[in-house]
Amino acid sequence: MKIFENTCEFNYPWDQVTAANWCKYPNEMSTHVIAVDVLRRELDPTNSILTTERLITCKQSIPKWLNCLIGGKEVSYVREVSTVDLNEKTLTLRSVNLTMNNLLKVFETVIYQPDEINPLITVFKQQAQITAYATFQKICNKIEDWSIERFDQNAQRGKIGFEKVLKIFTQQIEQNSVEIMDKVVNIIDELSIDKIGGIVDDSIDNVSKKTEELLQDTEIVKNSKIIHQYYDLIKNAFKRE
Repeated sequence: MKIFENTCEFNYPWDQVTAANWCKYPNEMSTHVIAVDVLRRELDPTNSILTTERLITCKQSIPKWLNCLIGGKEVSYVREVSTVDLNEKTLTLRSVNLTMNNLLKVFETVIYQPDEINPLITVFKQQAQITAYATFQKICNKIEDWSIERFDQNAQRGKIGFEKVLKIFTQQIEQNSVEIMDKVVNIIDELSIDKIGGIVDDSIDNVSKKTEELLQDTEIVKNSKIIHQYYDLIKNAFKRE
């Protein structure tokens, strides 16, 4: 058995990385993944855990010597079970190959979690246990060594591809946020104008009404020469057109 381990960082917060994970494939760097099908999805609302089971279809060229052993199969299938734990802030993906499992078993575990110091960084940890089954140990070693090399190549290309996916995903989030904020501001502006207009209308009506009553009911005002002279002018000033 051989062990492959890989650790890297993504300069994005965990929630964005976790959300973008569902958009990871297809991407131009991981062309070996040709299809991803969701088989099962369960939500545990009590513990805030989302479990997803997927079937991943891959197509990738293999060496001629290995091709002879497996009978020319280039398409392979992988079963993946992932859990998103919102409380612990971990995304864990566990997978096993369904193709060639009589010759090679690969158990892979991937964990995404926030960096302990900087929450804006997500740490990626990958481990694969690779075990080959063959009559001769030399053949087992050769298969396992080839698998380690292939894992390393796919890991490097996969990081570049996921970085591009994250960039596009983040840009879409920012664009959507701007559009939503613009709509909210427009709605608030419209509501404010209508509300302010209603308040102004009510205030003018109240002032006009009170002025009318004051000018009509106060004999002192009517008998005053100055106000009496401009009574109609004052009255009209508080009337609405």
